[in-house]
Amino acid sequence: MKTIVVGCGRAGAELAYRLYKNGQEVTVIDQVATAFQNLPADFRGRTLEGDVLSEDLHHRGGFAQAQGLAAVTSSDSLNAVVGHIAQTVYHIPHIIVRNYDPRRRTLCEAFDLPVISSTSWGAQRMEEWLSPAPLRMVFSAGNGEVEIYELMVGAKGQDQALSELIAGTASIAVALTRGGRALLPTAETRLAAGDLLHISATTAGVNILRQRLQEL
Repeated sequence: MKTIVVGCGRAGAELAYRLYKNGQEVTVIDQVATAFQNLPADFRGRTLEGDVLSEDLHHRGGFAQAQGLAAVTSSDSLNAVVGHIAQTVYHIPHIIVRNYDPRRRTLCEAFDLPVISSTSWGAQRMEEWLSPAPLRMVFSAGNGEVEIYELMVGAKGQDQALSELIAGTASIAVALTRGGRALLPTAETRLAAGDLLHISATTAGVNILRQRLQEL
């Protein structure tokens, strides 16, 4: 797979190196040549210095042949524009755009671009780490709008119907593990102490669920 990484800061260099080590054909673009010093010494992909909005650089960088592009410069606006060009002009099928300022994330979303907001995601992870709660996040989708949480059912949850636990919480039980065996629970499933429950929920939903668990 031919992938283009636009921006060779720490994140861009790390991403490019990971893709290269996974066998992809990687081209890294940055407007400052010294940025390529962020790449590990054994990186063997292409590096191109220049204006990423230049049609000539698009030609030299192989935009028309690329299957993937990541825009990870320090400019949210530039990342959005590069992603939009890759999507609408060159029809690159796999595009990801990095966002720094959460207030500007709507710019990428207006272009209907997949976006990773490292600031929002990082802050949310740290908030969860610093907030004692009976739920532990094990998977995050998008920028944390929907996540999967792990809950160990205690004695107070014994024989409670699953529907009673999650009703009105904007959450879905995706798996229940009991005695080492996993199953797909239903609303009528009765919980037992020691059950390991995995629940998919929105941020608002998990806040309601946390409050409900504290009241048990």
